Amino acid sequence: MVNAMMNPMTAMPSSSSATGMGMGMPVMAPNMMMVPRCTMKMEKCAGGMKITCMCDDPAACVMMQNLCTMMAGGMCSMCCTMNGMTVCCCNMTMGACKVEMTANGCCVTCTSGDKMCCDMIQACCDCMMMCMKSGCACCLMMGGTPVCCCMC
Repeated sequence: MVNAMMNPMTAMPSSSSATGMGMGMPVMAPNMMMVPRCTMKMEKCAGGMKITCMCDDPAACVMMQNLCTMMAGGMCSMCCTMNGMTVCCCNMTMGACKVEMTANGCCVTCTSGDKMCCDMIQACCDCMMMCMKSGCACCLMMGGTPVCCCMC
């Protein structure tokens, strides 16, 4: 799958001749998974924020939509990394997150009726947007499982 990236939060690929090939082929650890690469857009909305994930590759889109469907209802979180190090991680425990499928991806809306919780969600939105604008990779997770990643 061309539009997929390895989740940097679970394991890193390594080169090894332990496979018997001796050609420096990457060896995948058992807990590694491929995560669809997407274009991610975050914006504030009434009561919270909206995260839109879009994939150009149909196979990556279907994989992301299947992951979202399976993990819907779990805690939604976003993690921004730069050079393999976590810069910021926001857990949307202060709001209710709803997942909707779109033609080329999904849309996650996290909102709260409480003013203070809404402010926290929107502050997380500002933080994530600035991290992405500054070159961080962002990973959207549901229930702790990555569903899509974006490299801006």
